[in-house]
Amino acid sequence: MPVQLYDVIVLGGGPGGYLCAERAAQGGLKAAVVEQRWMGGTCLNEGCIPTKSLLYCAKQYAAAKHGADYGVRADHVSYDHARVVARKDQVVRTLVSGVKGTMKTHGVQVYMARATVEGRNPDGTFAVLAGEERLTGRRLVIATGSVPALPPVPGLQAGLERGFVLTNREILDLKALPASLVCIGGGVIGLEMACYFAGVGVPVTVLEMLPKLAGATDPEICDVLMRTYEKEGMTFQLGAKLLEVGTDSVTYEDAGGRHTLPCGKVLLSAGRRPNVQGLNLEALGVQLDRGAVVTDRHLCTNVPGVYAVGDCNGKLMLAHTAYREAEVAVNHMLGIKDEMRYEAIPSVIYTTPEVASVGETQQSAEAKGMRVKTVKVPMQYSGRYVAETMNGSGFCKLVYDLDRSRLVGVHLVGSYASEMICGAALMLETELPLNQLKKLVFPHPTVSEVIREGLFML
Repeated sequence: MPVQLYDVIVLGGGPGGYLCAERAAQGGLKAAVVEQRWMGGTCLNEGCIPTKSLLYCAKQYAAAKHGADYGVRADHVSYDHARVVARKDQVVRTLVSGVKGTMKTHGVQVYMARATVEGRNPDGTFAVLAGEERLTGRRLVIATGSVPALPPVPGLQAGLERGFVLTNREILDLKALPASLVCIGGGVIGLEMACYFAGVGVPVTVLEMLPKLAGATDPEICDVLMRTYEKEGMTFQLGAKLLEVGTDSVTYEDAGGRHTLPCGKVLLSAGRRPNVQGLNLEALGVQLDRGAVVTDRHLCTNVPGVYAVGDCNGKLMLAHTAYREAEVAVNHMLGIKDEMRYEAIPSVIYTTPEVASVGETQQSAEAKGMRVKTVKVPMQYSGRYVAETMNGSGFCKLVYDLDRSRLVGVHLVGSYASEMICGAALMLETELPLNQLKKLVFPHPTVSEVIREGLFML
């Protein structure tokens, strides 16, 4: 069988990988994708999309249970988790099918196989083994994503093997709700899953090693989340170090000493690491830093013709970051002037209430030597928020650089935060001065008007 020659070979069929192949094909390049598991990657199959499907169902359940507050009565409300999972699976199948159709429409060849880099050919092209087939590419894009980080905790591996400990992959396929759940890690994955299971009646405890939740998220937002979920029965143990996983419990240590906590299931959500092991990147001499592929602002690695997009480069492990990185990488291939900016990439936590942020927090700005002013606007300044939300404690916080006269951070907690943050990101990306931002017209009544209120308080 002759060796197939491509202008670009993409290793990985997740958001960064499949969009890279699509954009390359649109630019006239012959592209191929090699994906070992499934098209759509973690995002479509066991991350962004399935979790949002579950969380939406939980919101419908909550609305039915508490409808009396809004004049709606629903008797004998029940929750069918197995049916919810079946719906989630249908959503995933639909979207994965769409990705496959897009690849076919643009003439991208997809190889469902394990990829191994064999090295460089005498003519300078790259040799890749896709299962049994040998491919040759003029350019190579590494887009293999990330996998759950496994801390060296006694009993953890054994717990994973017998199904007591679950990663984001396995927990999304549970056909029955656990008796109780301990989430190891209070980051995005841990909080979203804690939100879902607590929302449908499962007792949930979150163990977080740091003194606050949600990583670099604004501390006041983290406090709102904690207060909200503690009222609903969720338990948080901060500054808690996991020591051991038993047969039906976990043991952790905090300032109060050593504790053993019985539980039905354990969710391991203690972060993710780049998935580059086994690719044989050493055959090309690709530079890594703590397991992540090192890239520049064009997503180029140290090896000419080799790019890395998405989680594998360890920059920002977000699907929308991977999308943009894919476009920048392809533009570089096509000779189109472009570069990656990470300063105004929004992030969202799809809890209830939602959390959305872009740019600097007050703490991160001050750590960089900025002289900033912050304003905090309660969501109650929005008529729509008051009309739709009972006793909500959401707010909008703006961070303003006094020396540069520029908005450098926007942080939201409350309804529709995930949909509003795009506009805030545009404000940061364009670096419009405050007098121009104040001229923007916000539709009324919308929750987004709290951002306008904040602009006039700066």
